[in-house]
Amino acid sequence: MSSCRLLLIDGHSVAYRAFYALPVENFSTTTGQPTNAVFGFTSMLINVLRDERPTHVAVAFDVSRRTFRTETFPDYKANRAASPAEFAGQVDLIKEVVAALGIPVLSVDGFEADDIIATLTSESGERGWTVDIVTGDRDAFQLVSDRVTVLYPKKGVSDLARMTPAAVEEKYGLTPAQYPDYAALRGDPSDNLPGIPGVGEKTAAKWIREYGTLAELVDRADEVTGKVGDALRASLPQVLTNRYLTNLVSDVPLGLDLDDTALKGWDRSVVDQLFDTLQFRALRERLDKVRPAADGDAVAEQAEPVAAGPVVTVGSDDAVAWLARIVGVPAVAVSGEWARGRGGPADPGDRSRVAGRPLGAEGCARRQGSGPGPRLGRAVALRRPDRHGPGRVSRLTRSSVVCAGRCGPAGARLDAGGGREQRPAAVRHG
Repeated sequence: MSSCRLLLIDGHSVAYRAFYALPVENFSTTTGQPTNAVFGFTSMLINVLRDERPTHVAVAFDVSRRTFRTETFPDYKANRAASPAEFAGQVDLIKEVVAALGIPVLSVDGFEADDIIATLTSESGERGWTVDIVTGDRDAFQLVSDRVTVLYPKKGVSDLARMTPAAVEEKYGLTPAQYPDYAALRGDPSDNLPGIPGVGEKTAAKWIREYGTLAELVDRADEVTGKVGDALRASLPQVLTNRYLTNLVSDVPLGLDLDDTALKGWDRSVVDQLFDTLQFRALRERLDKVRPAADGDAVAEQAEPVAAGPVVTVGSDDAVAWLARIVGVPAVAVSGEWARGRGGPADPGDRSRVAGRPLGAEGCARRQGSGPGPRLGRAVALRRPDRHGPGRVSRLTRSSVVCAGRCGPAGARLDAGGGREQRPAAVRHG
């Protein structure tokens, strides 16, 4: 089996569950935009990226309620009420979050999100990929196999049940392949699909276990006695319609190659900007911990943190002069008084630069913390002299704290210049 692991998410399904799991009154921006569904979805996504460690990811969304299913059965999902006003707009924000992470956002007119998921699951099977599907739609259980697991929300979106073939059989006494036959007999109130009067889940499961398939049960419907037999025979047209509607389509034209779902390191600046708008401060650090490495990333952070040296308080001009005396290429970490939840300077003119480029432009230094009050950032190795040549730091202003030293190998102490080996020194602008 391939080492590739594909994560597929039913965007609308998870968004609705997140909306009702988190109180909307506790999640909104200062402009009044509700964000409970966006927060819950993003939190779930971070958790699954952390726990499942997928190599490929895609998120599917419904386009509208008009699909080939409504053409066949106009009452399909007709019982569903309009979305709450507070939910309006949050799906688009979720799509923005997903897109900012470089994850494909998929939707196709005339099909539902779970049809897209079924198609990608089928295509990945040809390559032997492992698949995890996050959805609150039980119809996805028909996709479960030795290589496909459905992560089904048990409570909210944080507690996900792992529906493997064994788990499906334990819960229903049926194989995943038998699930849609069972669902057709049972009906589905959430999709407005009528069941058989007087026939519940136990009887439906019993019939499928006894006859093996719905097709066999239909062929031998006359053998079923009593009132339930009469009800079955009277309901056969609806049952067969249910079976058609429950079946997931596995050949939706997507115009997407599976390789396009590869999870890559996202642009932190794009995510930071969006999270600033959504005011997601708590999620930022959690998200960064699951970020894959990306081309152009800075040299990795040292394996063992280097203790900071004494803090020297100087004026801005003195700080520039002090740093100018450092020999070699400085490693710089910047923190201080930042804009809300962003990690960028509150004053647009407040910029610290290394080798003439803004620190944030290439992820050269990881800026720690947010909110007022300086913190000392962790030293990171930025550039090596043999590759990048001399570096410089300029335009330092009052609200910065700079920890600087000469680049060395990971885990080594940094040389601050003058031929003396020492820990990084720090400068506070006062």
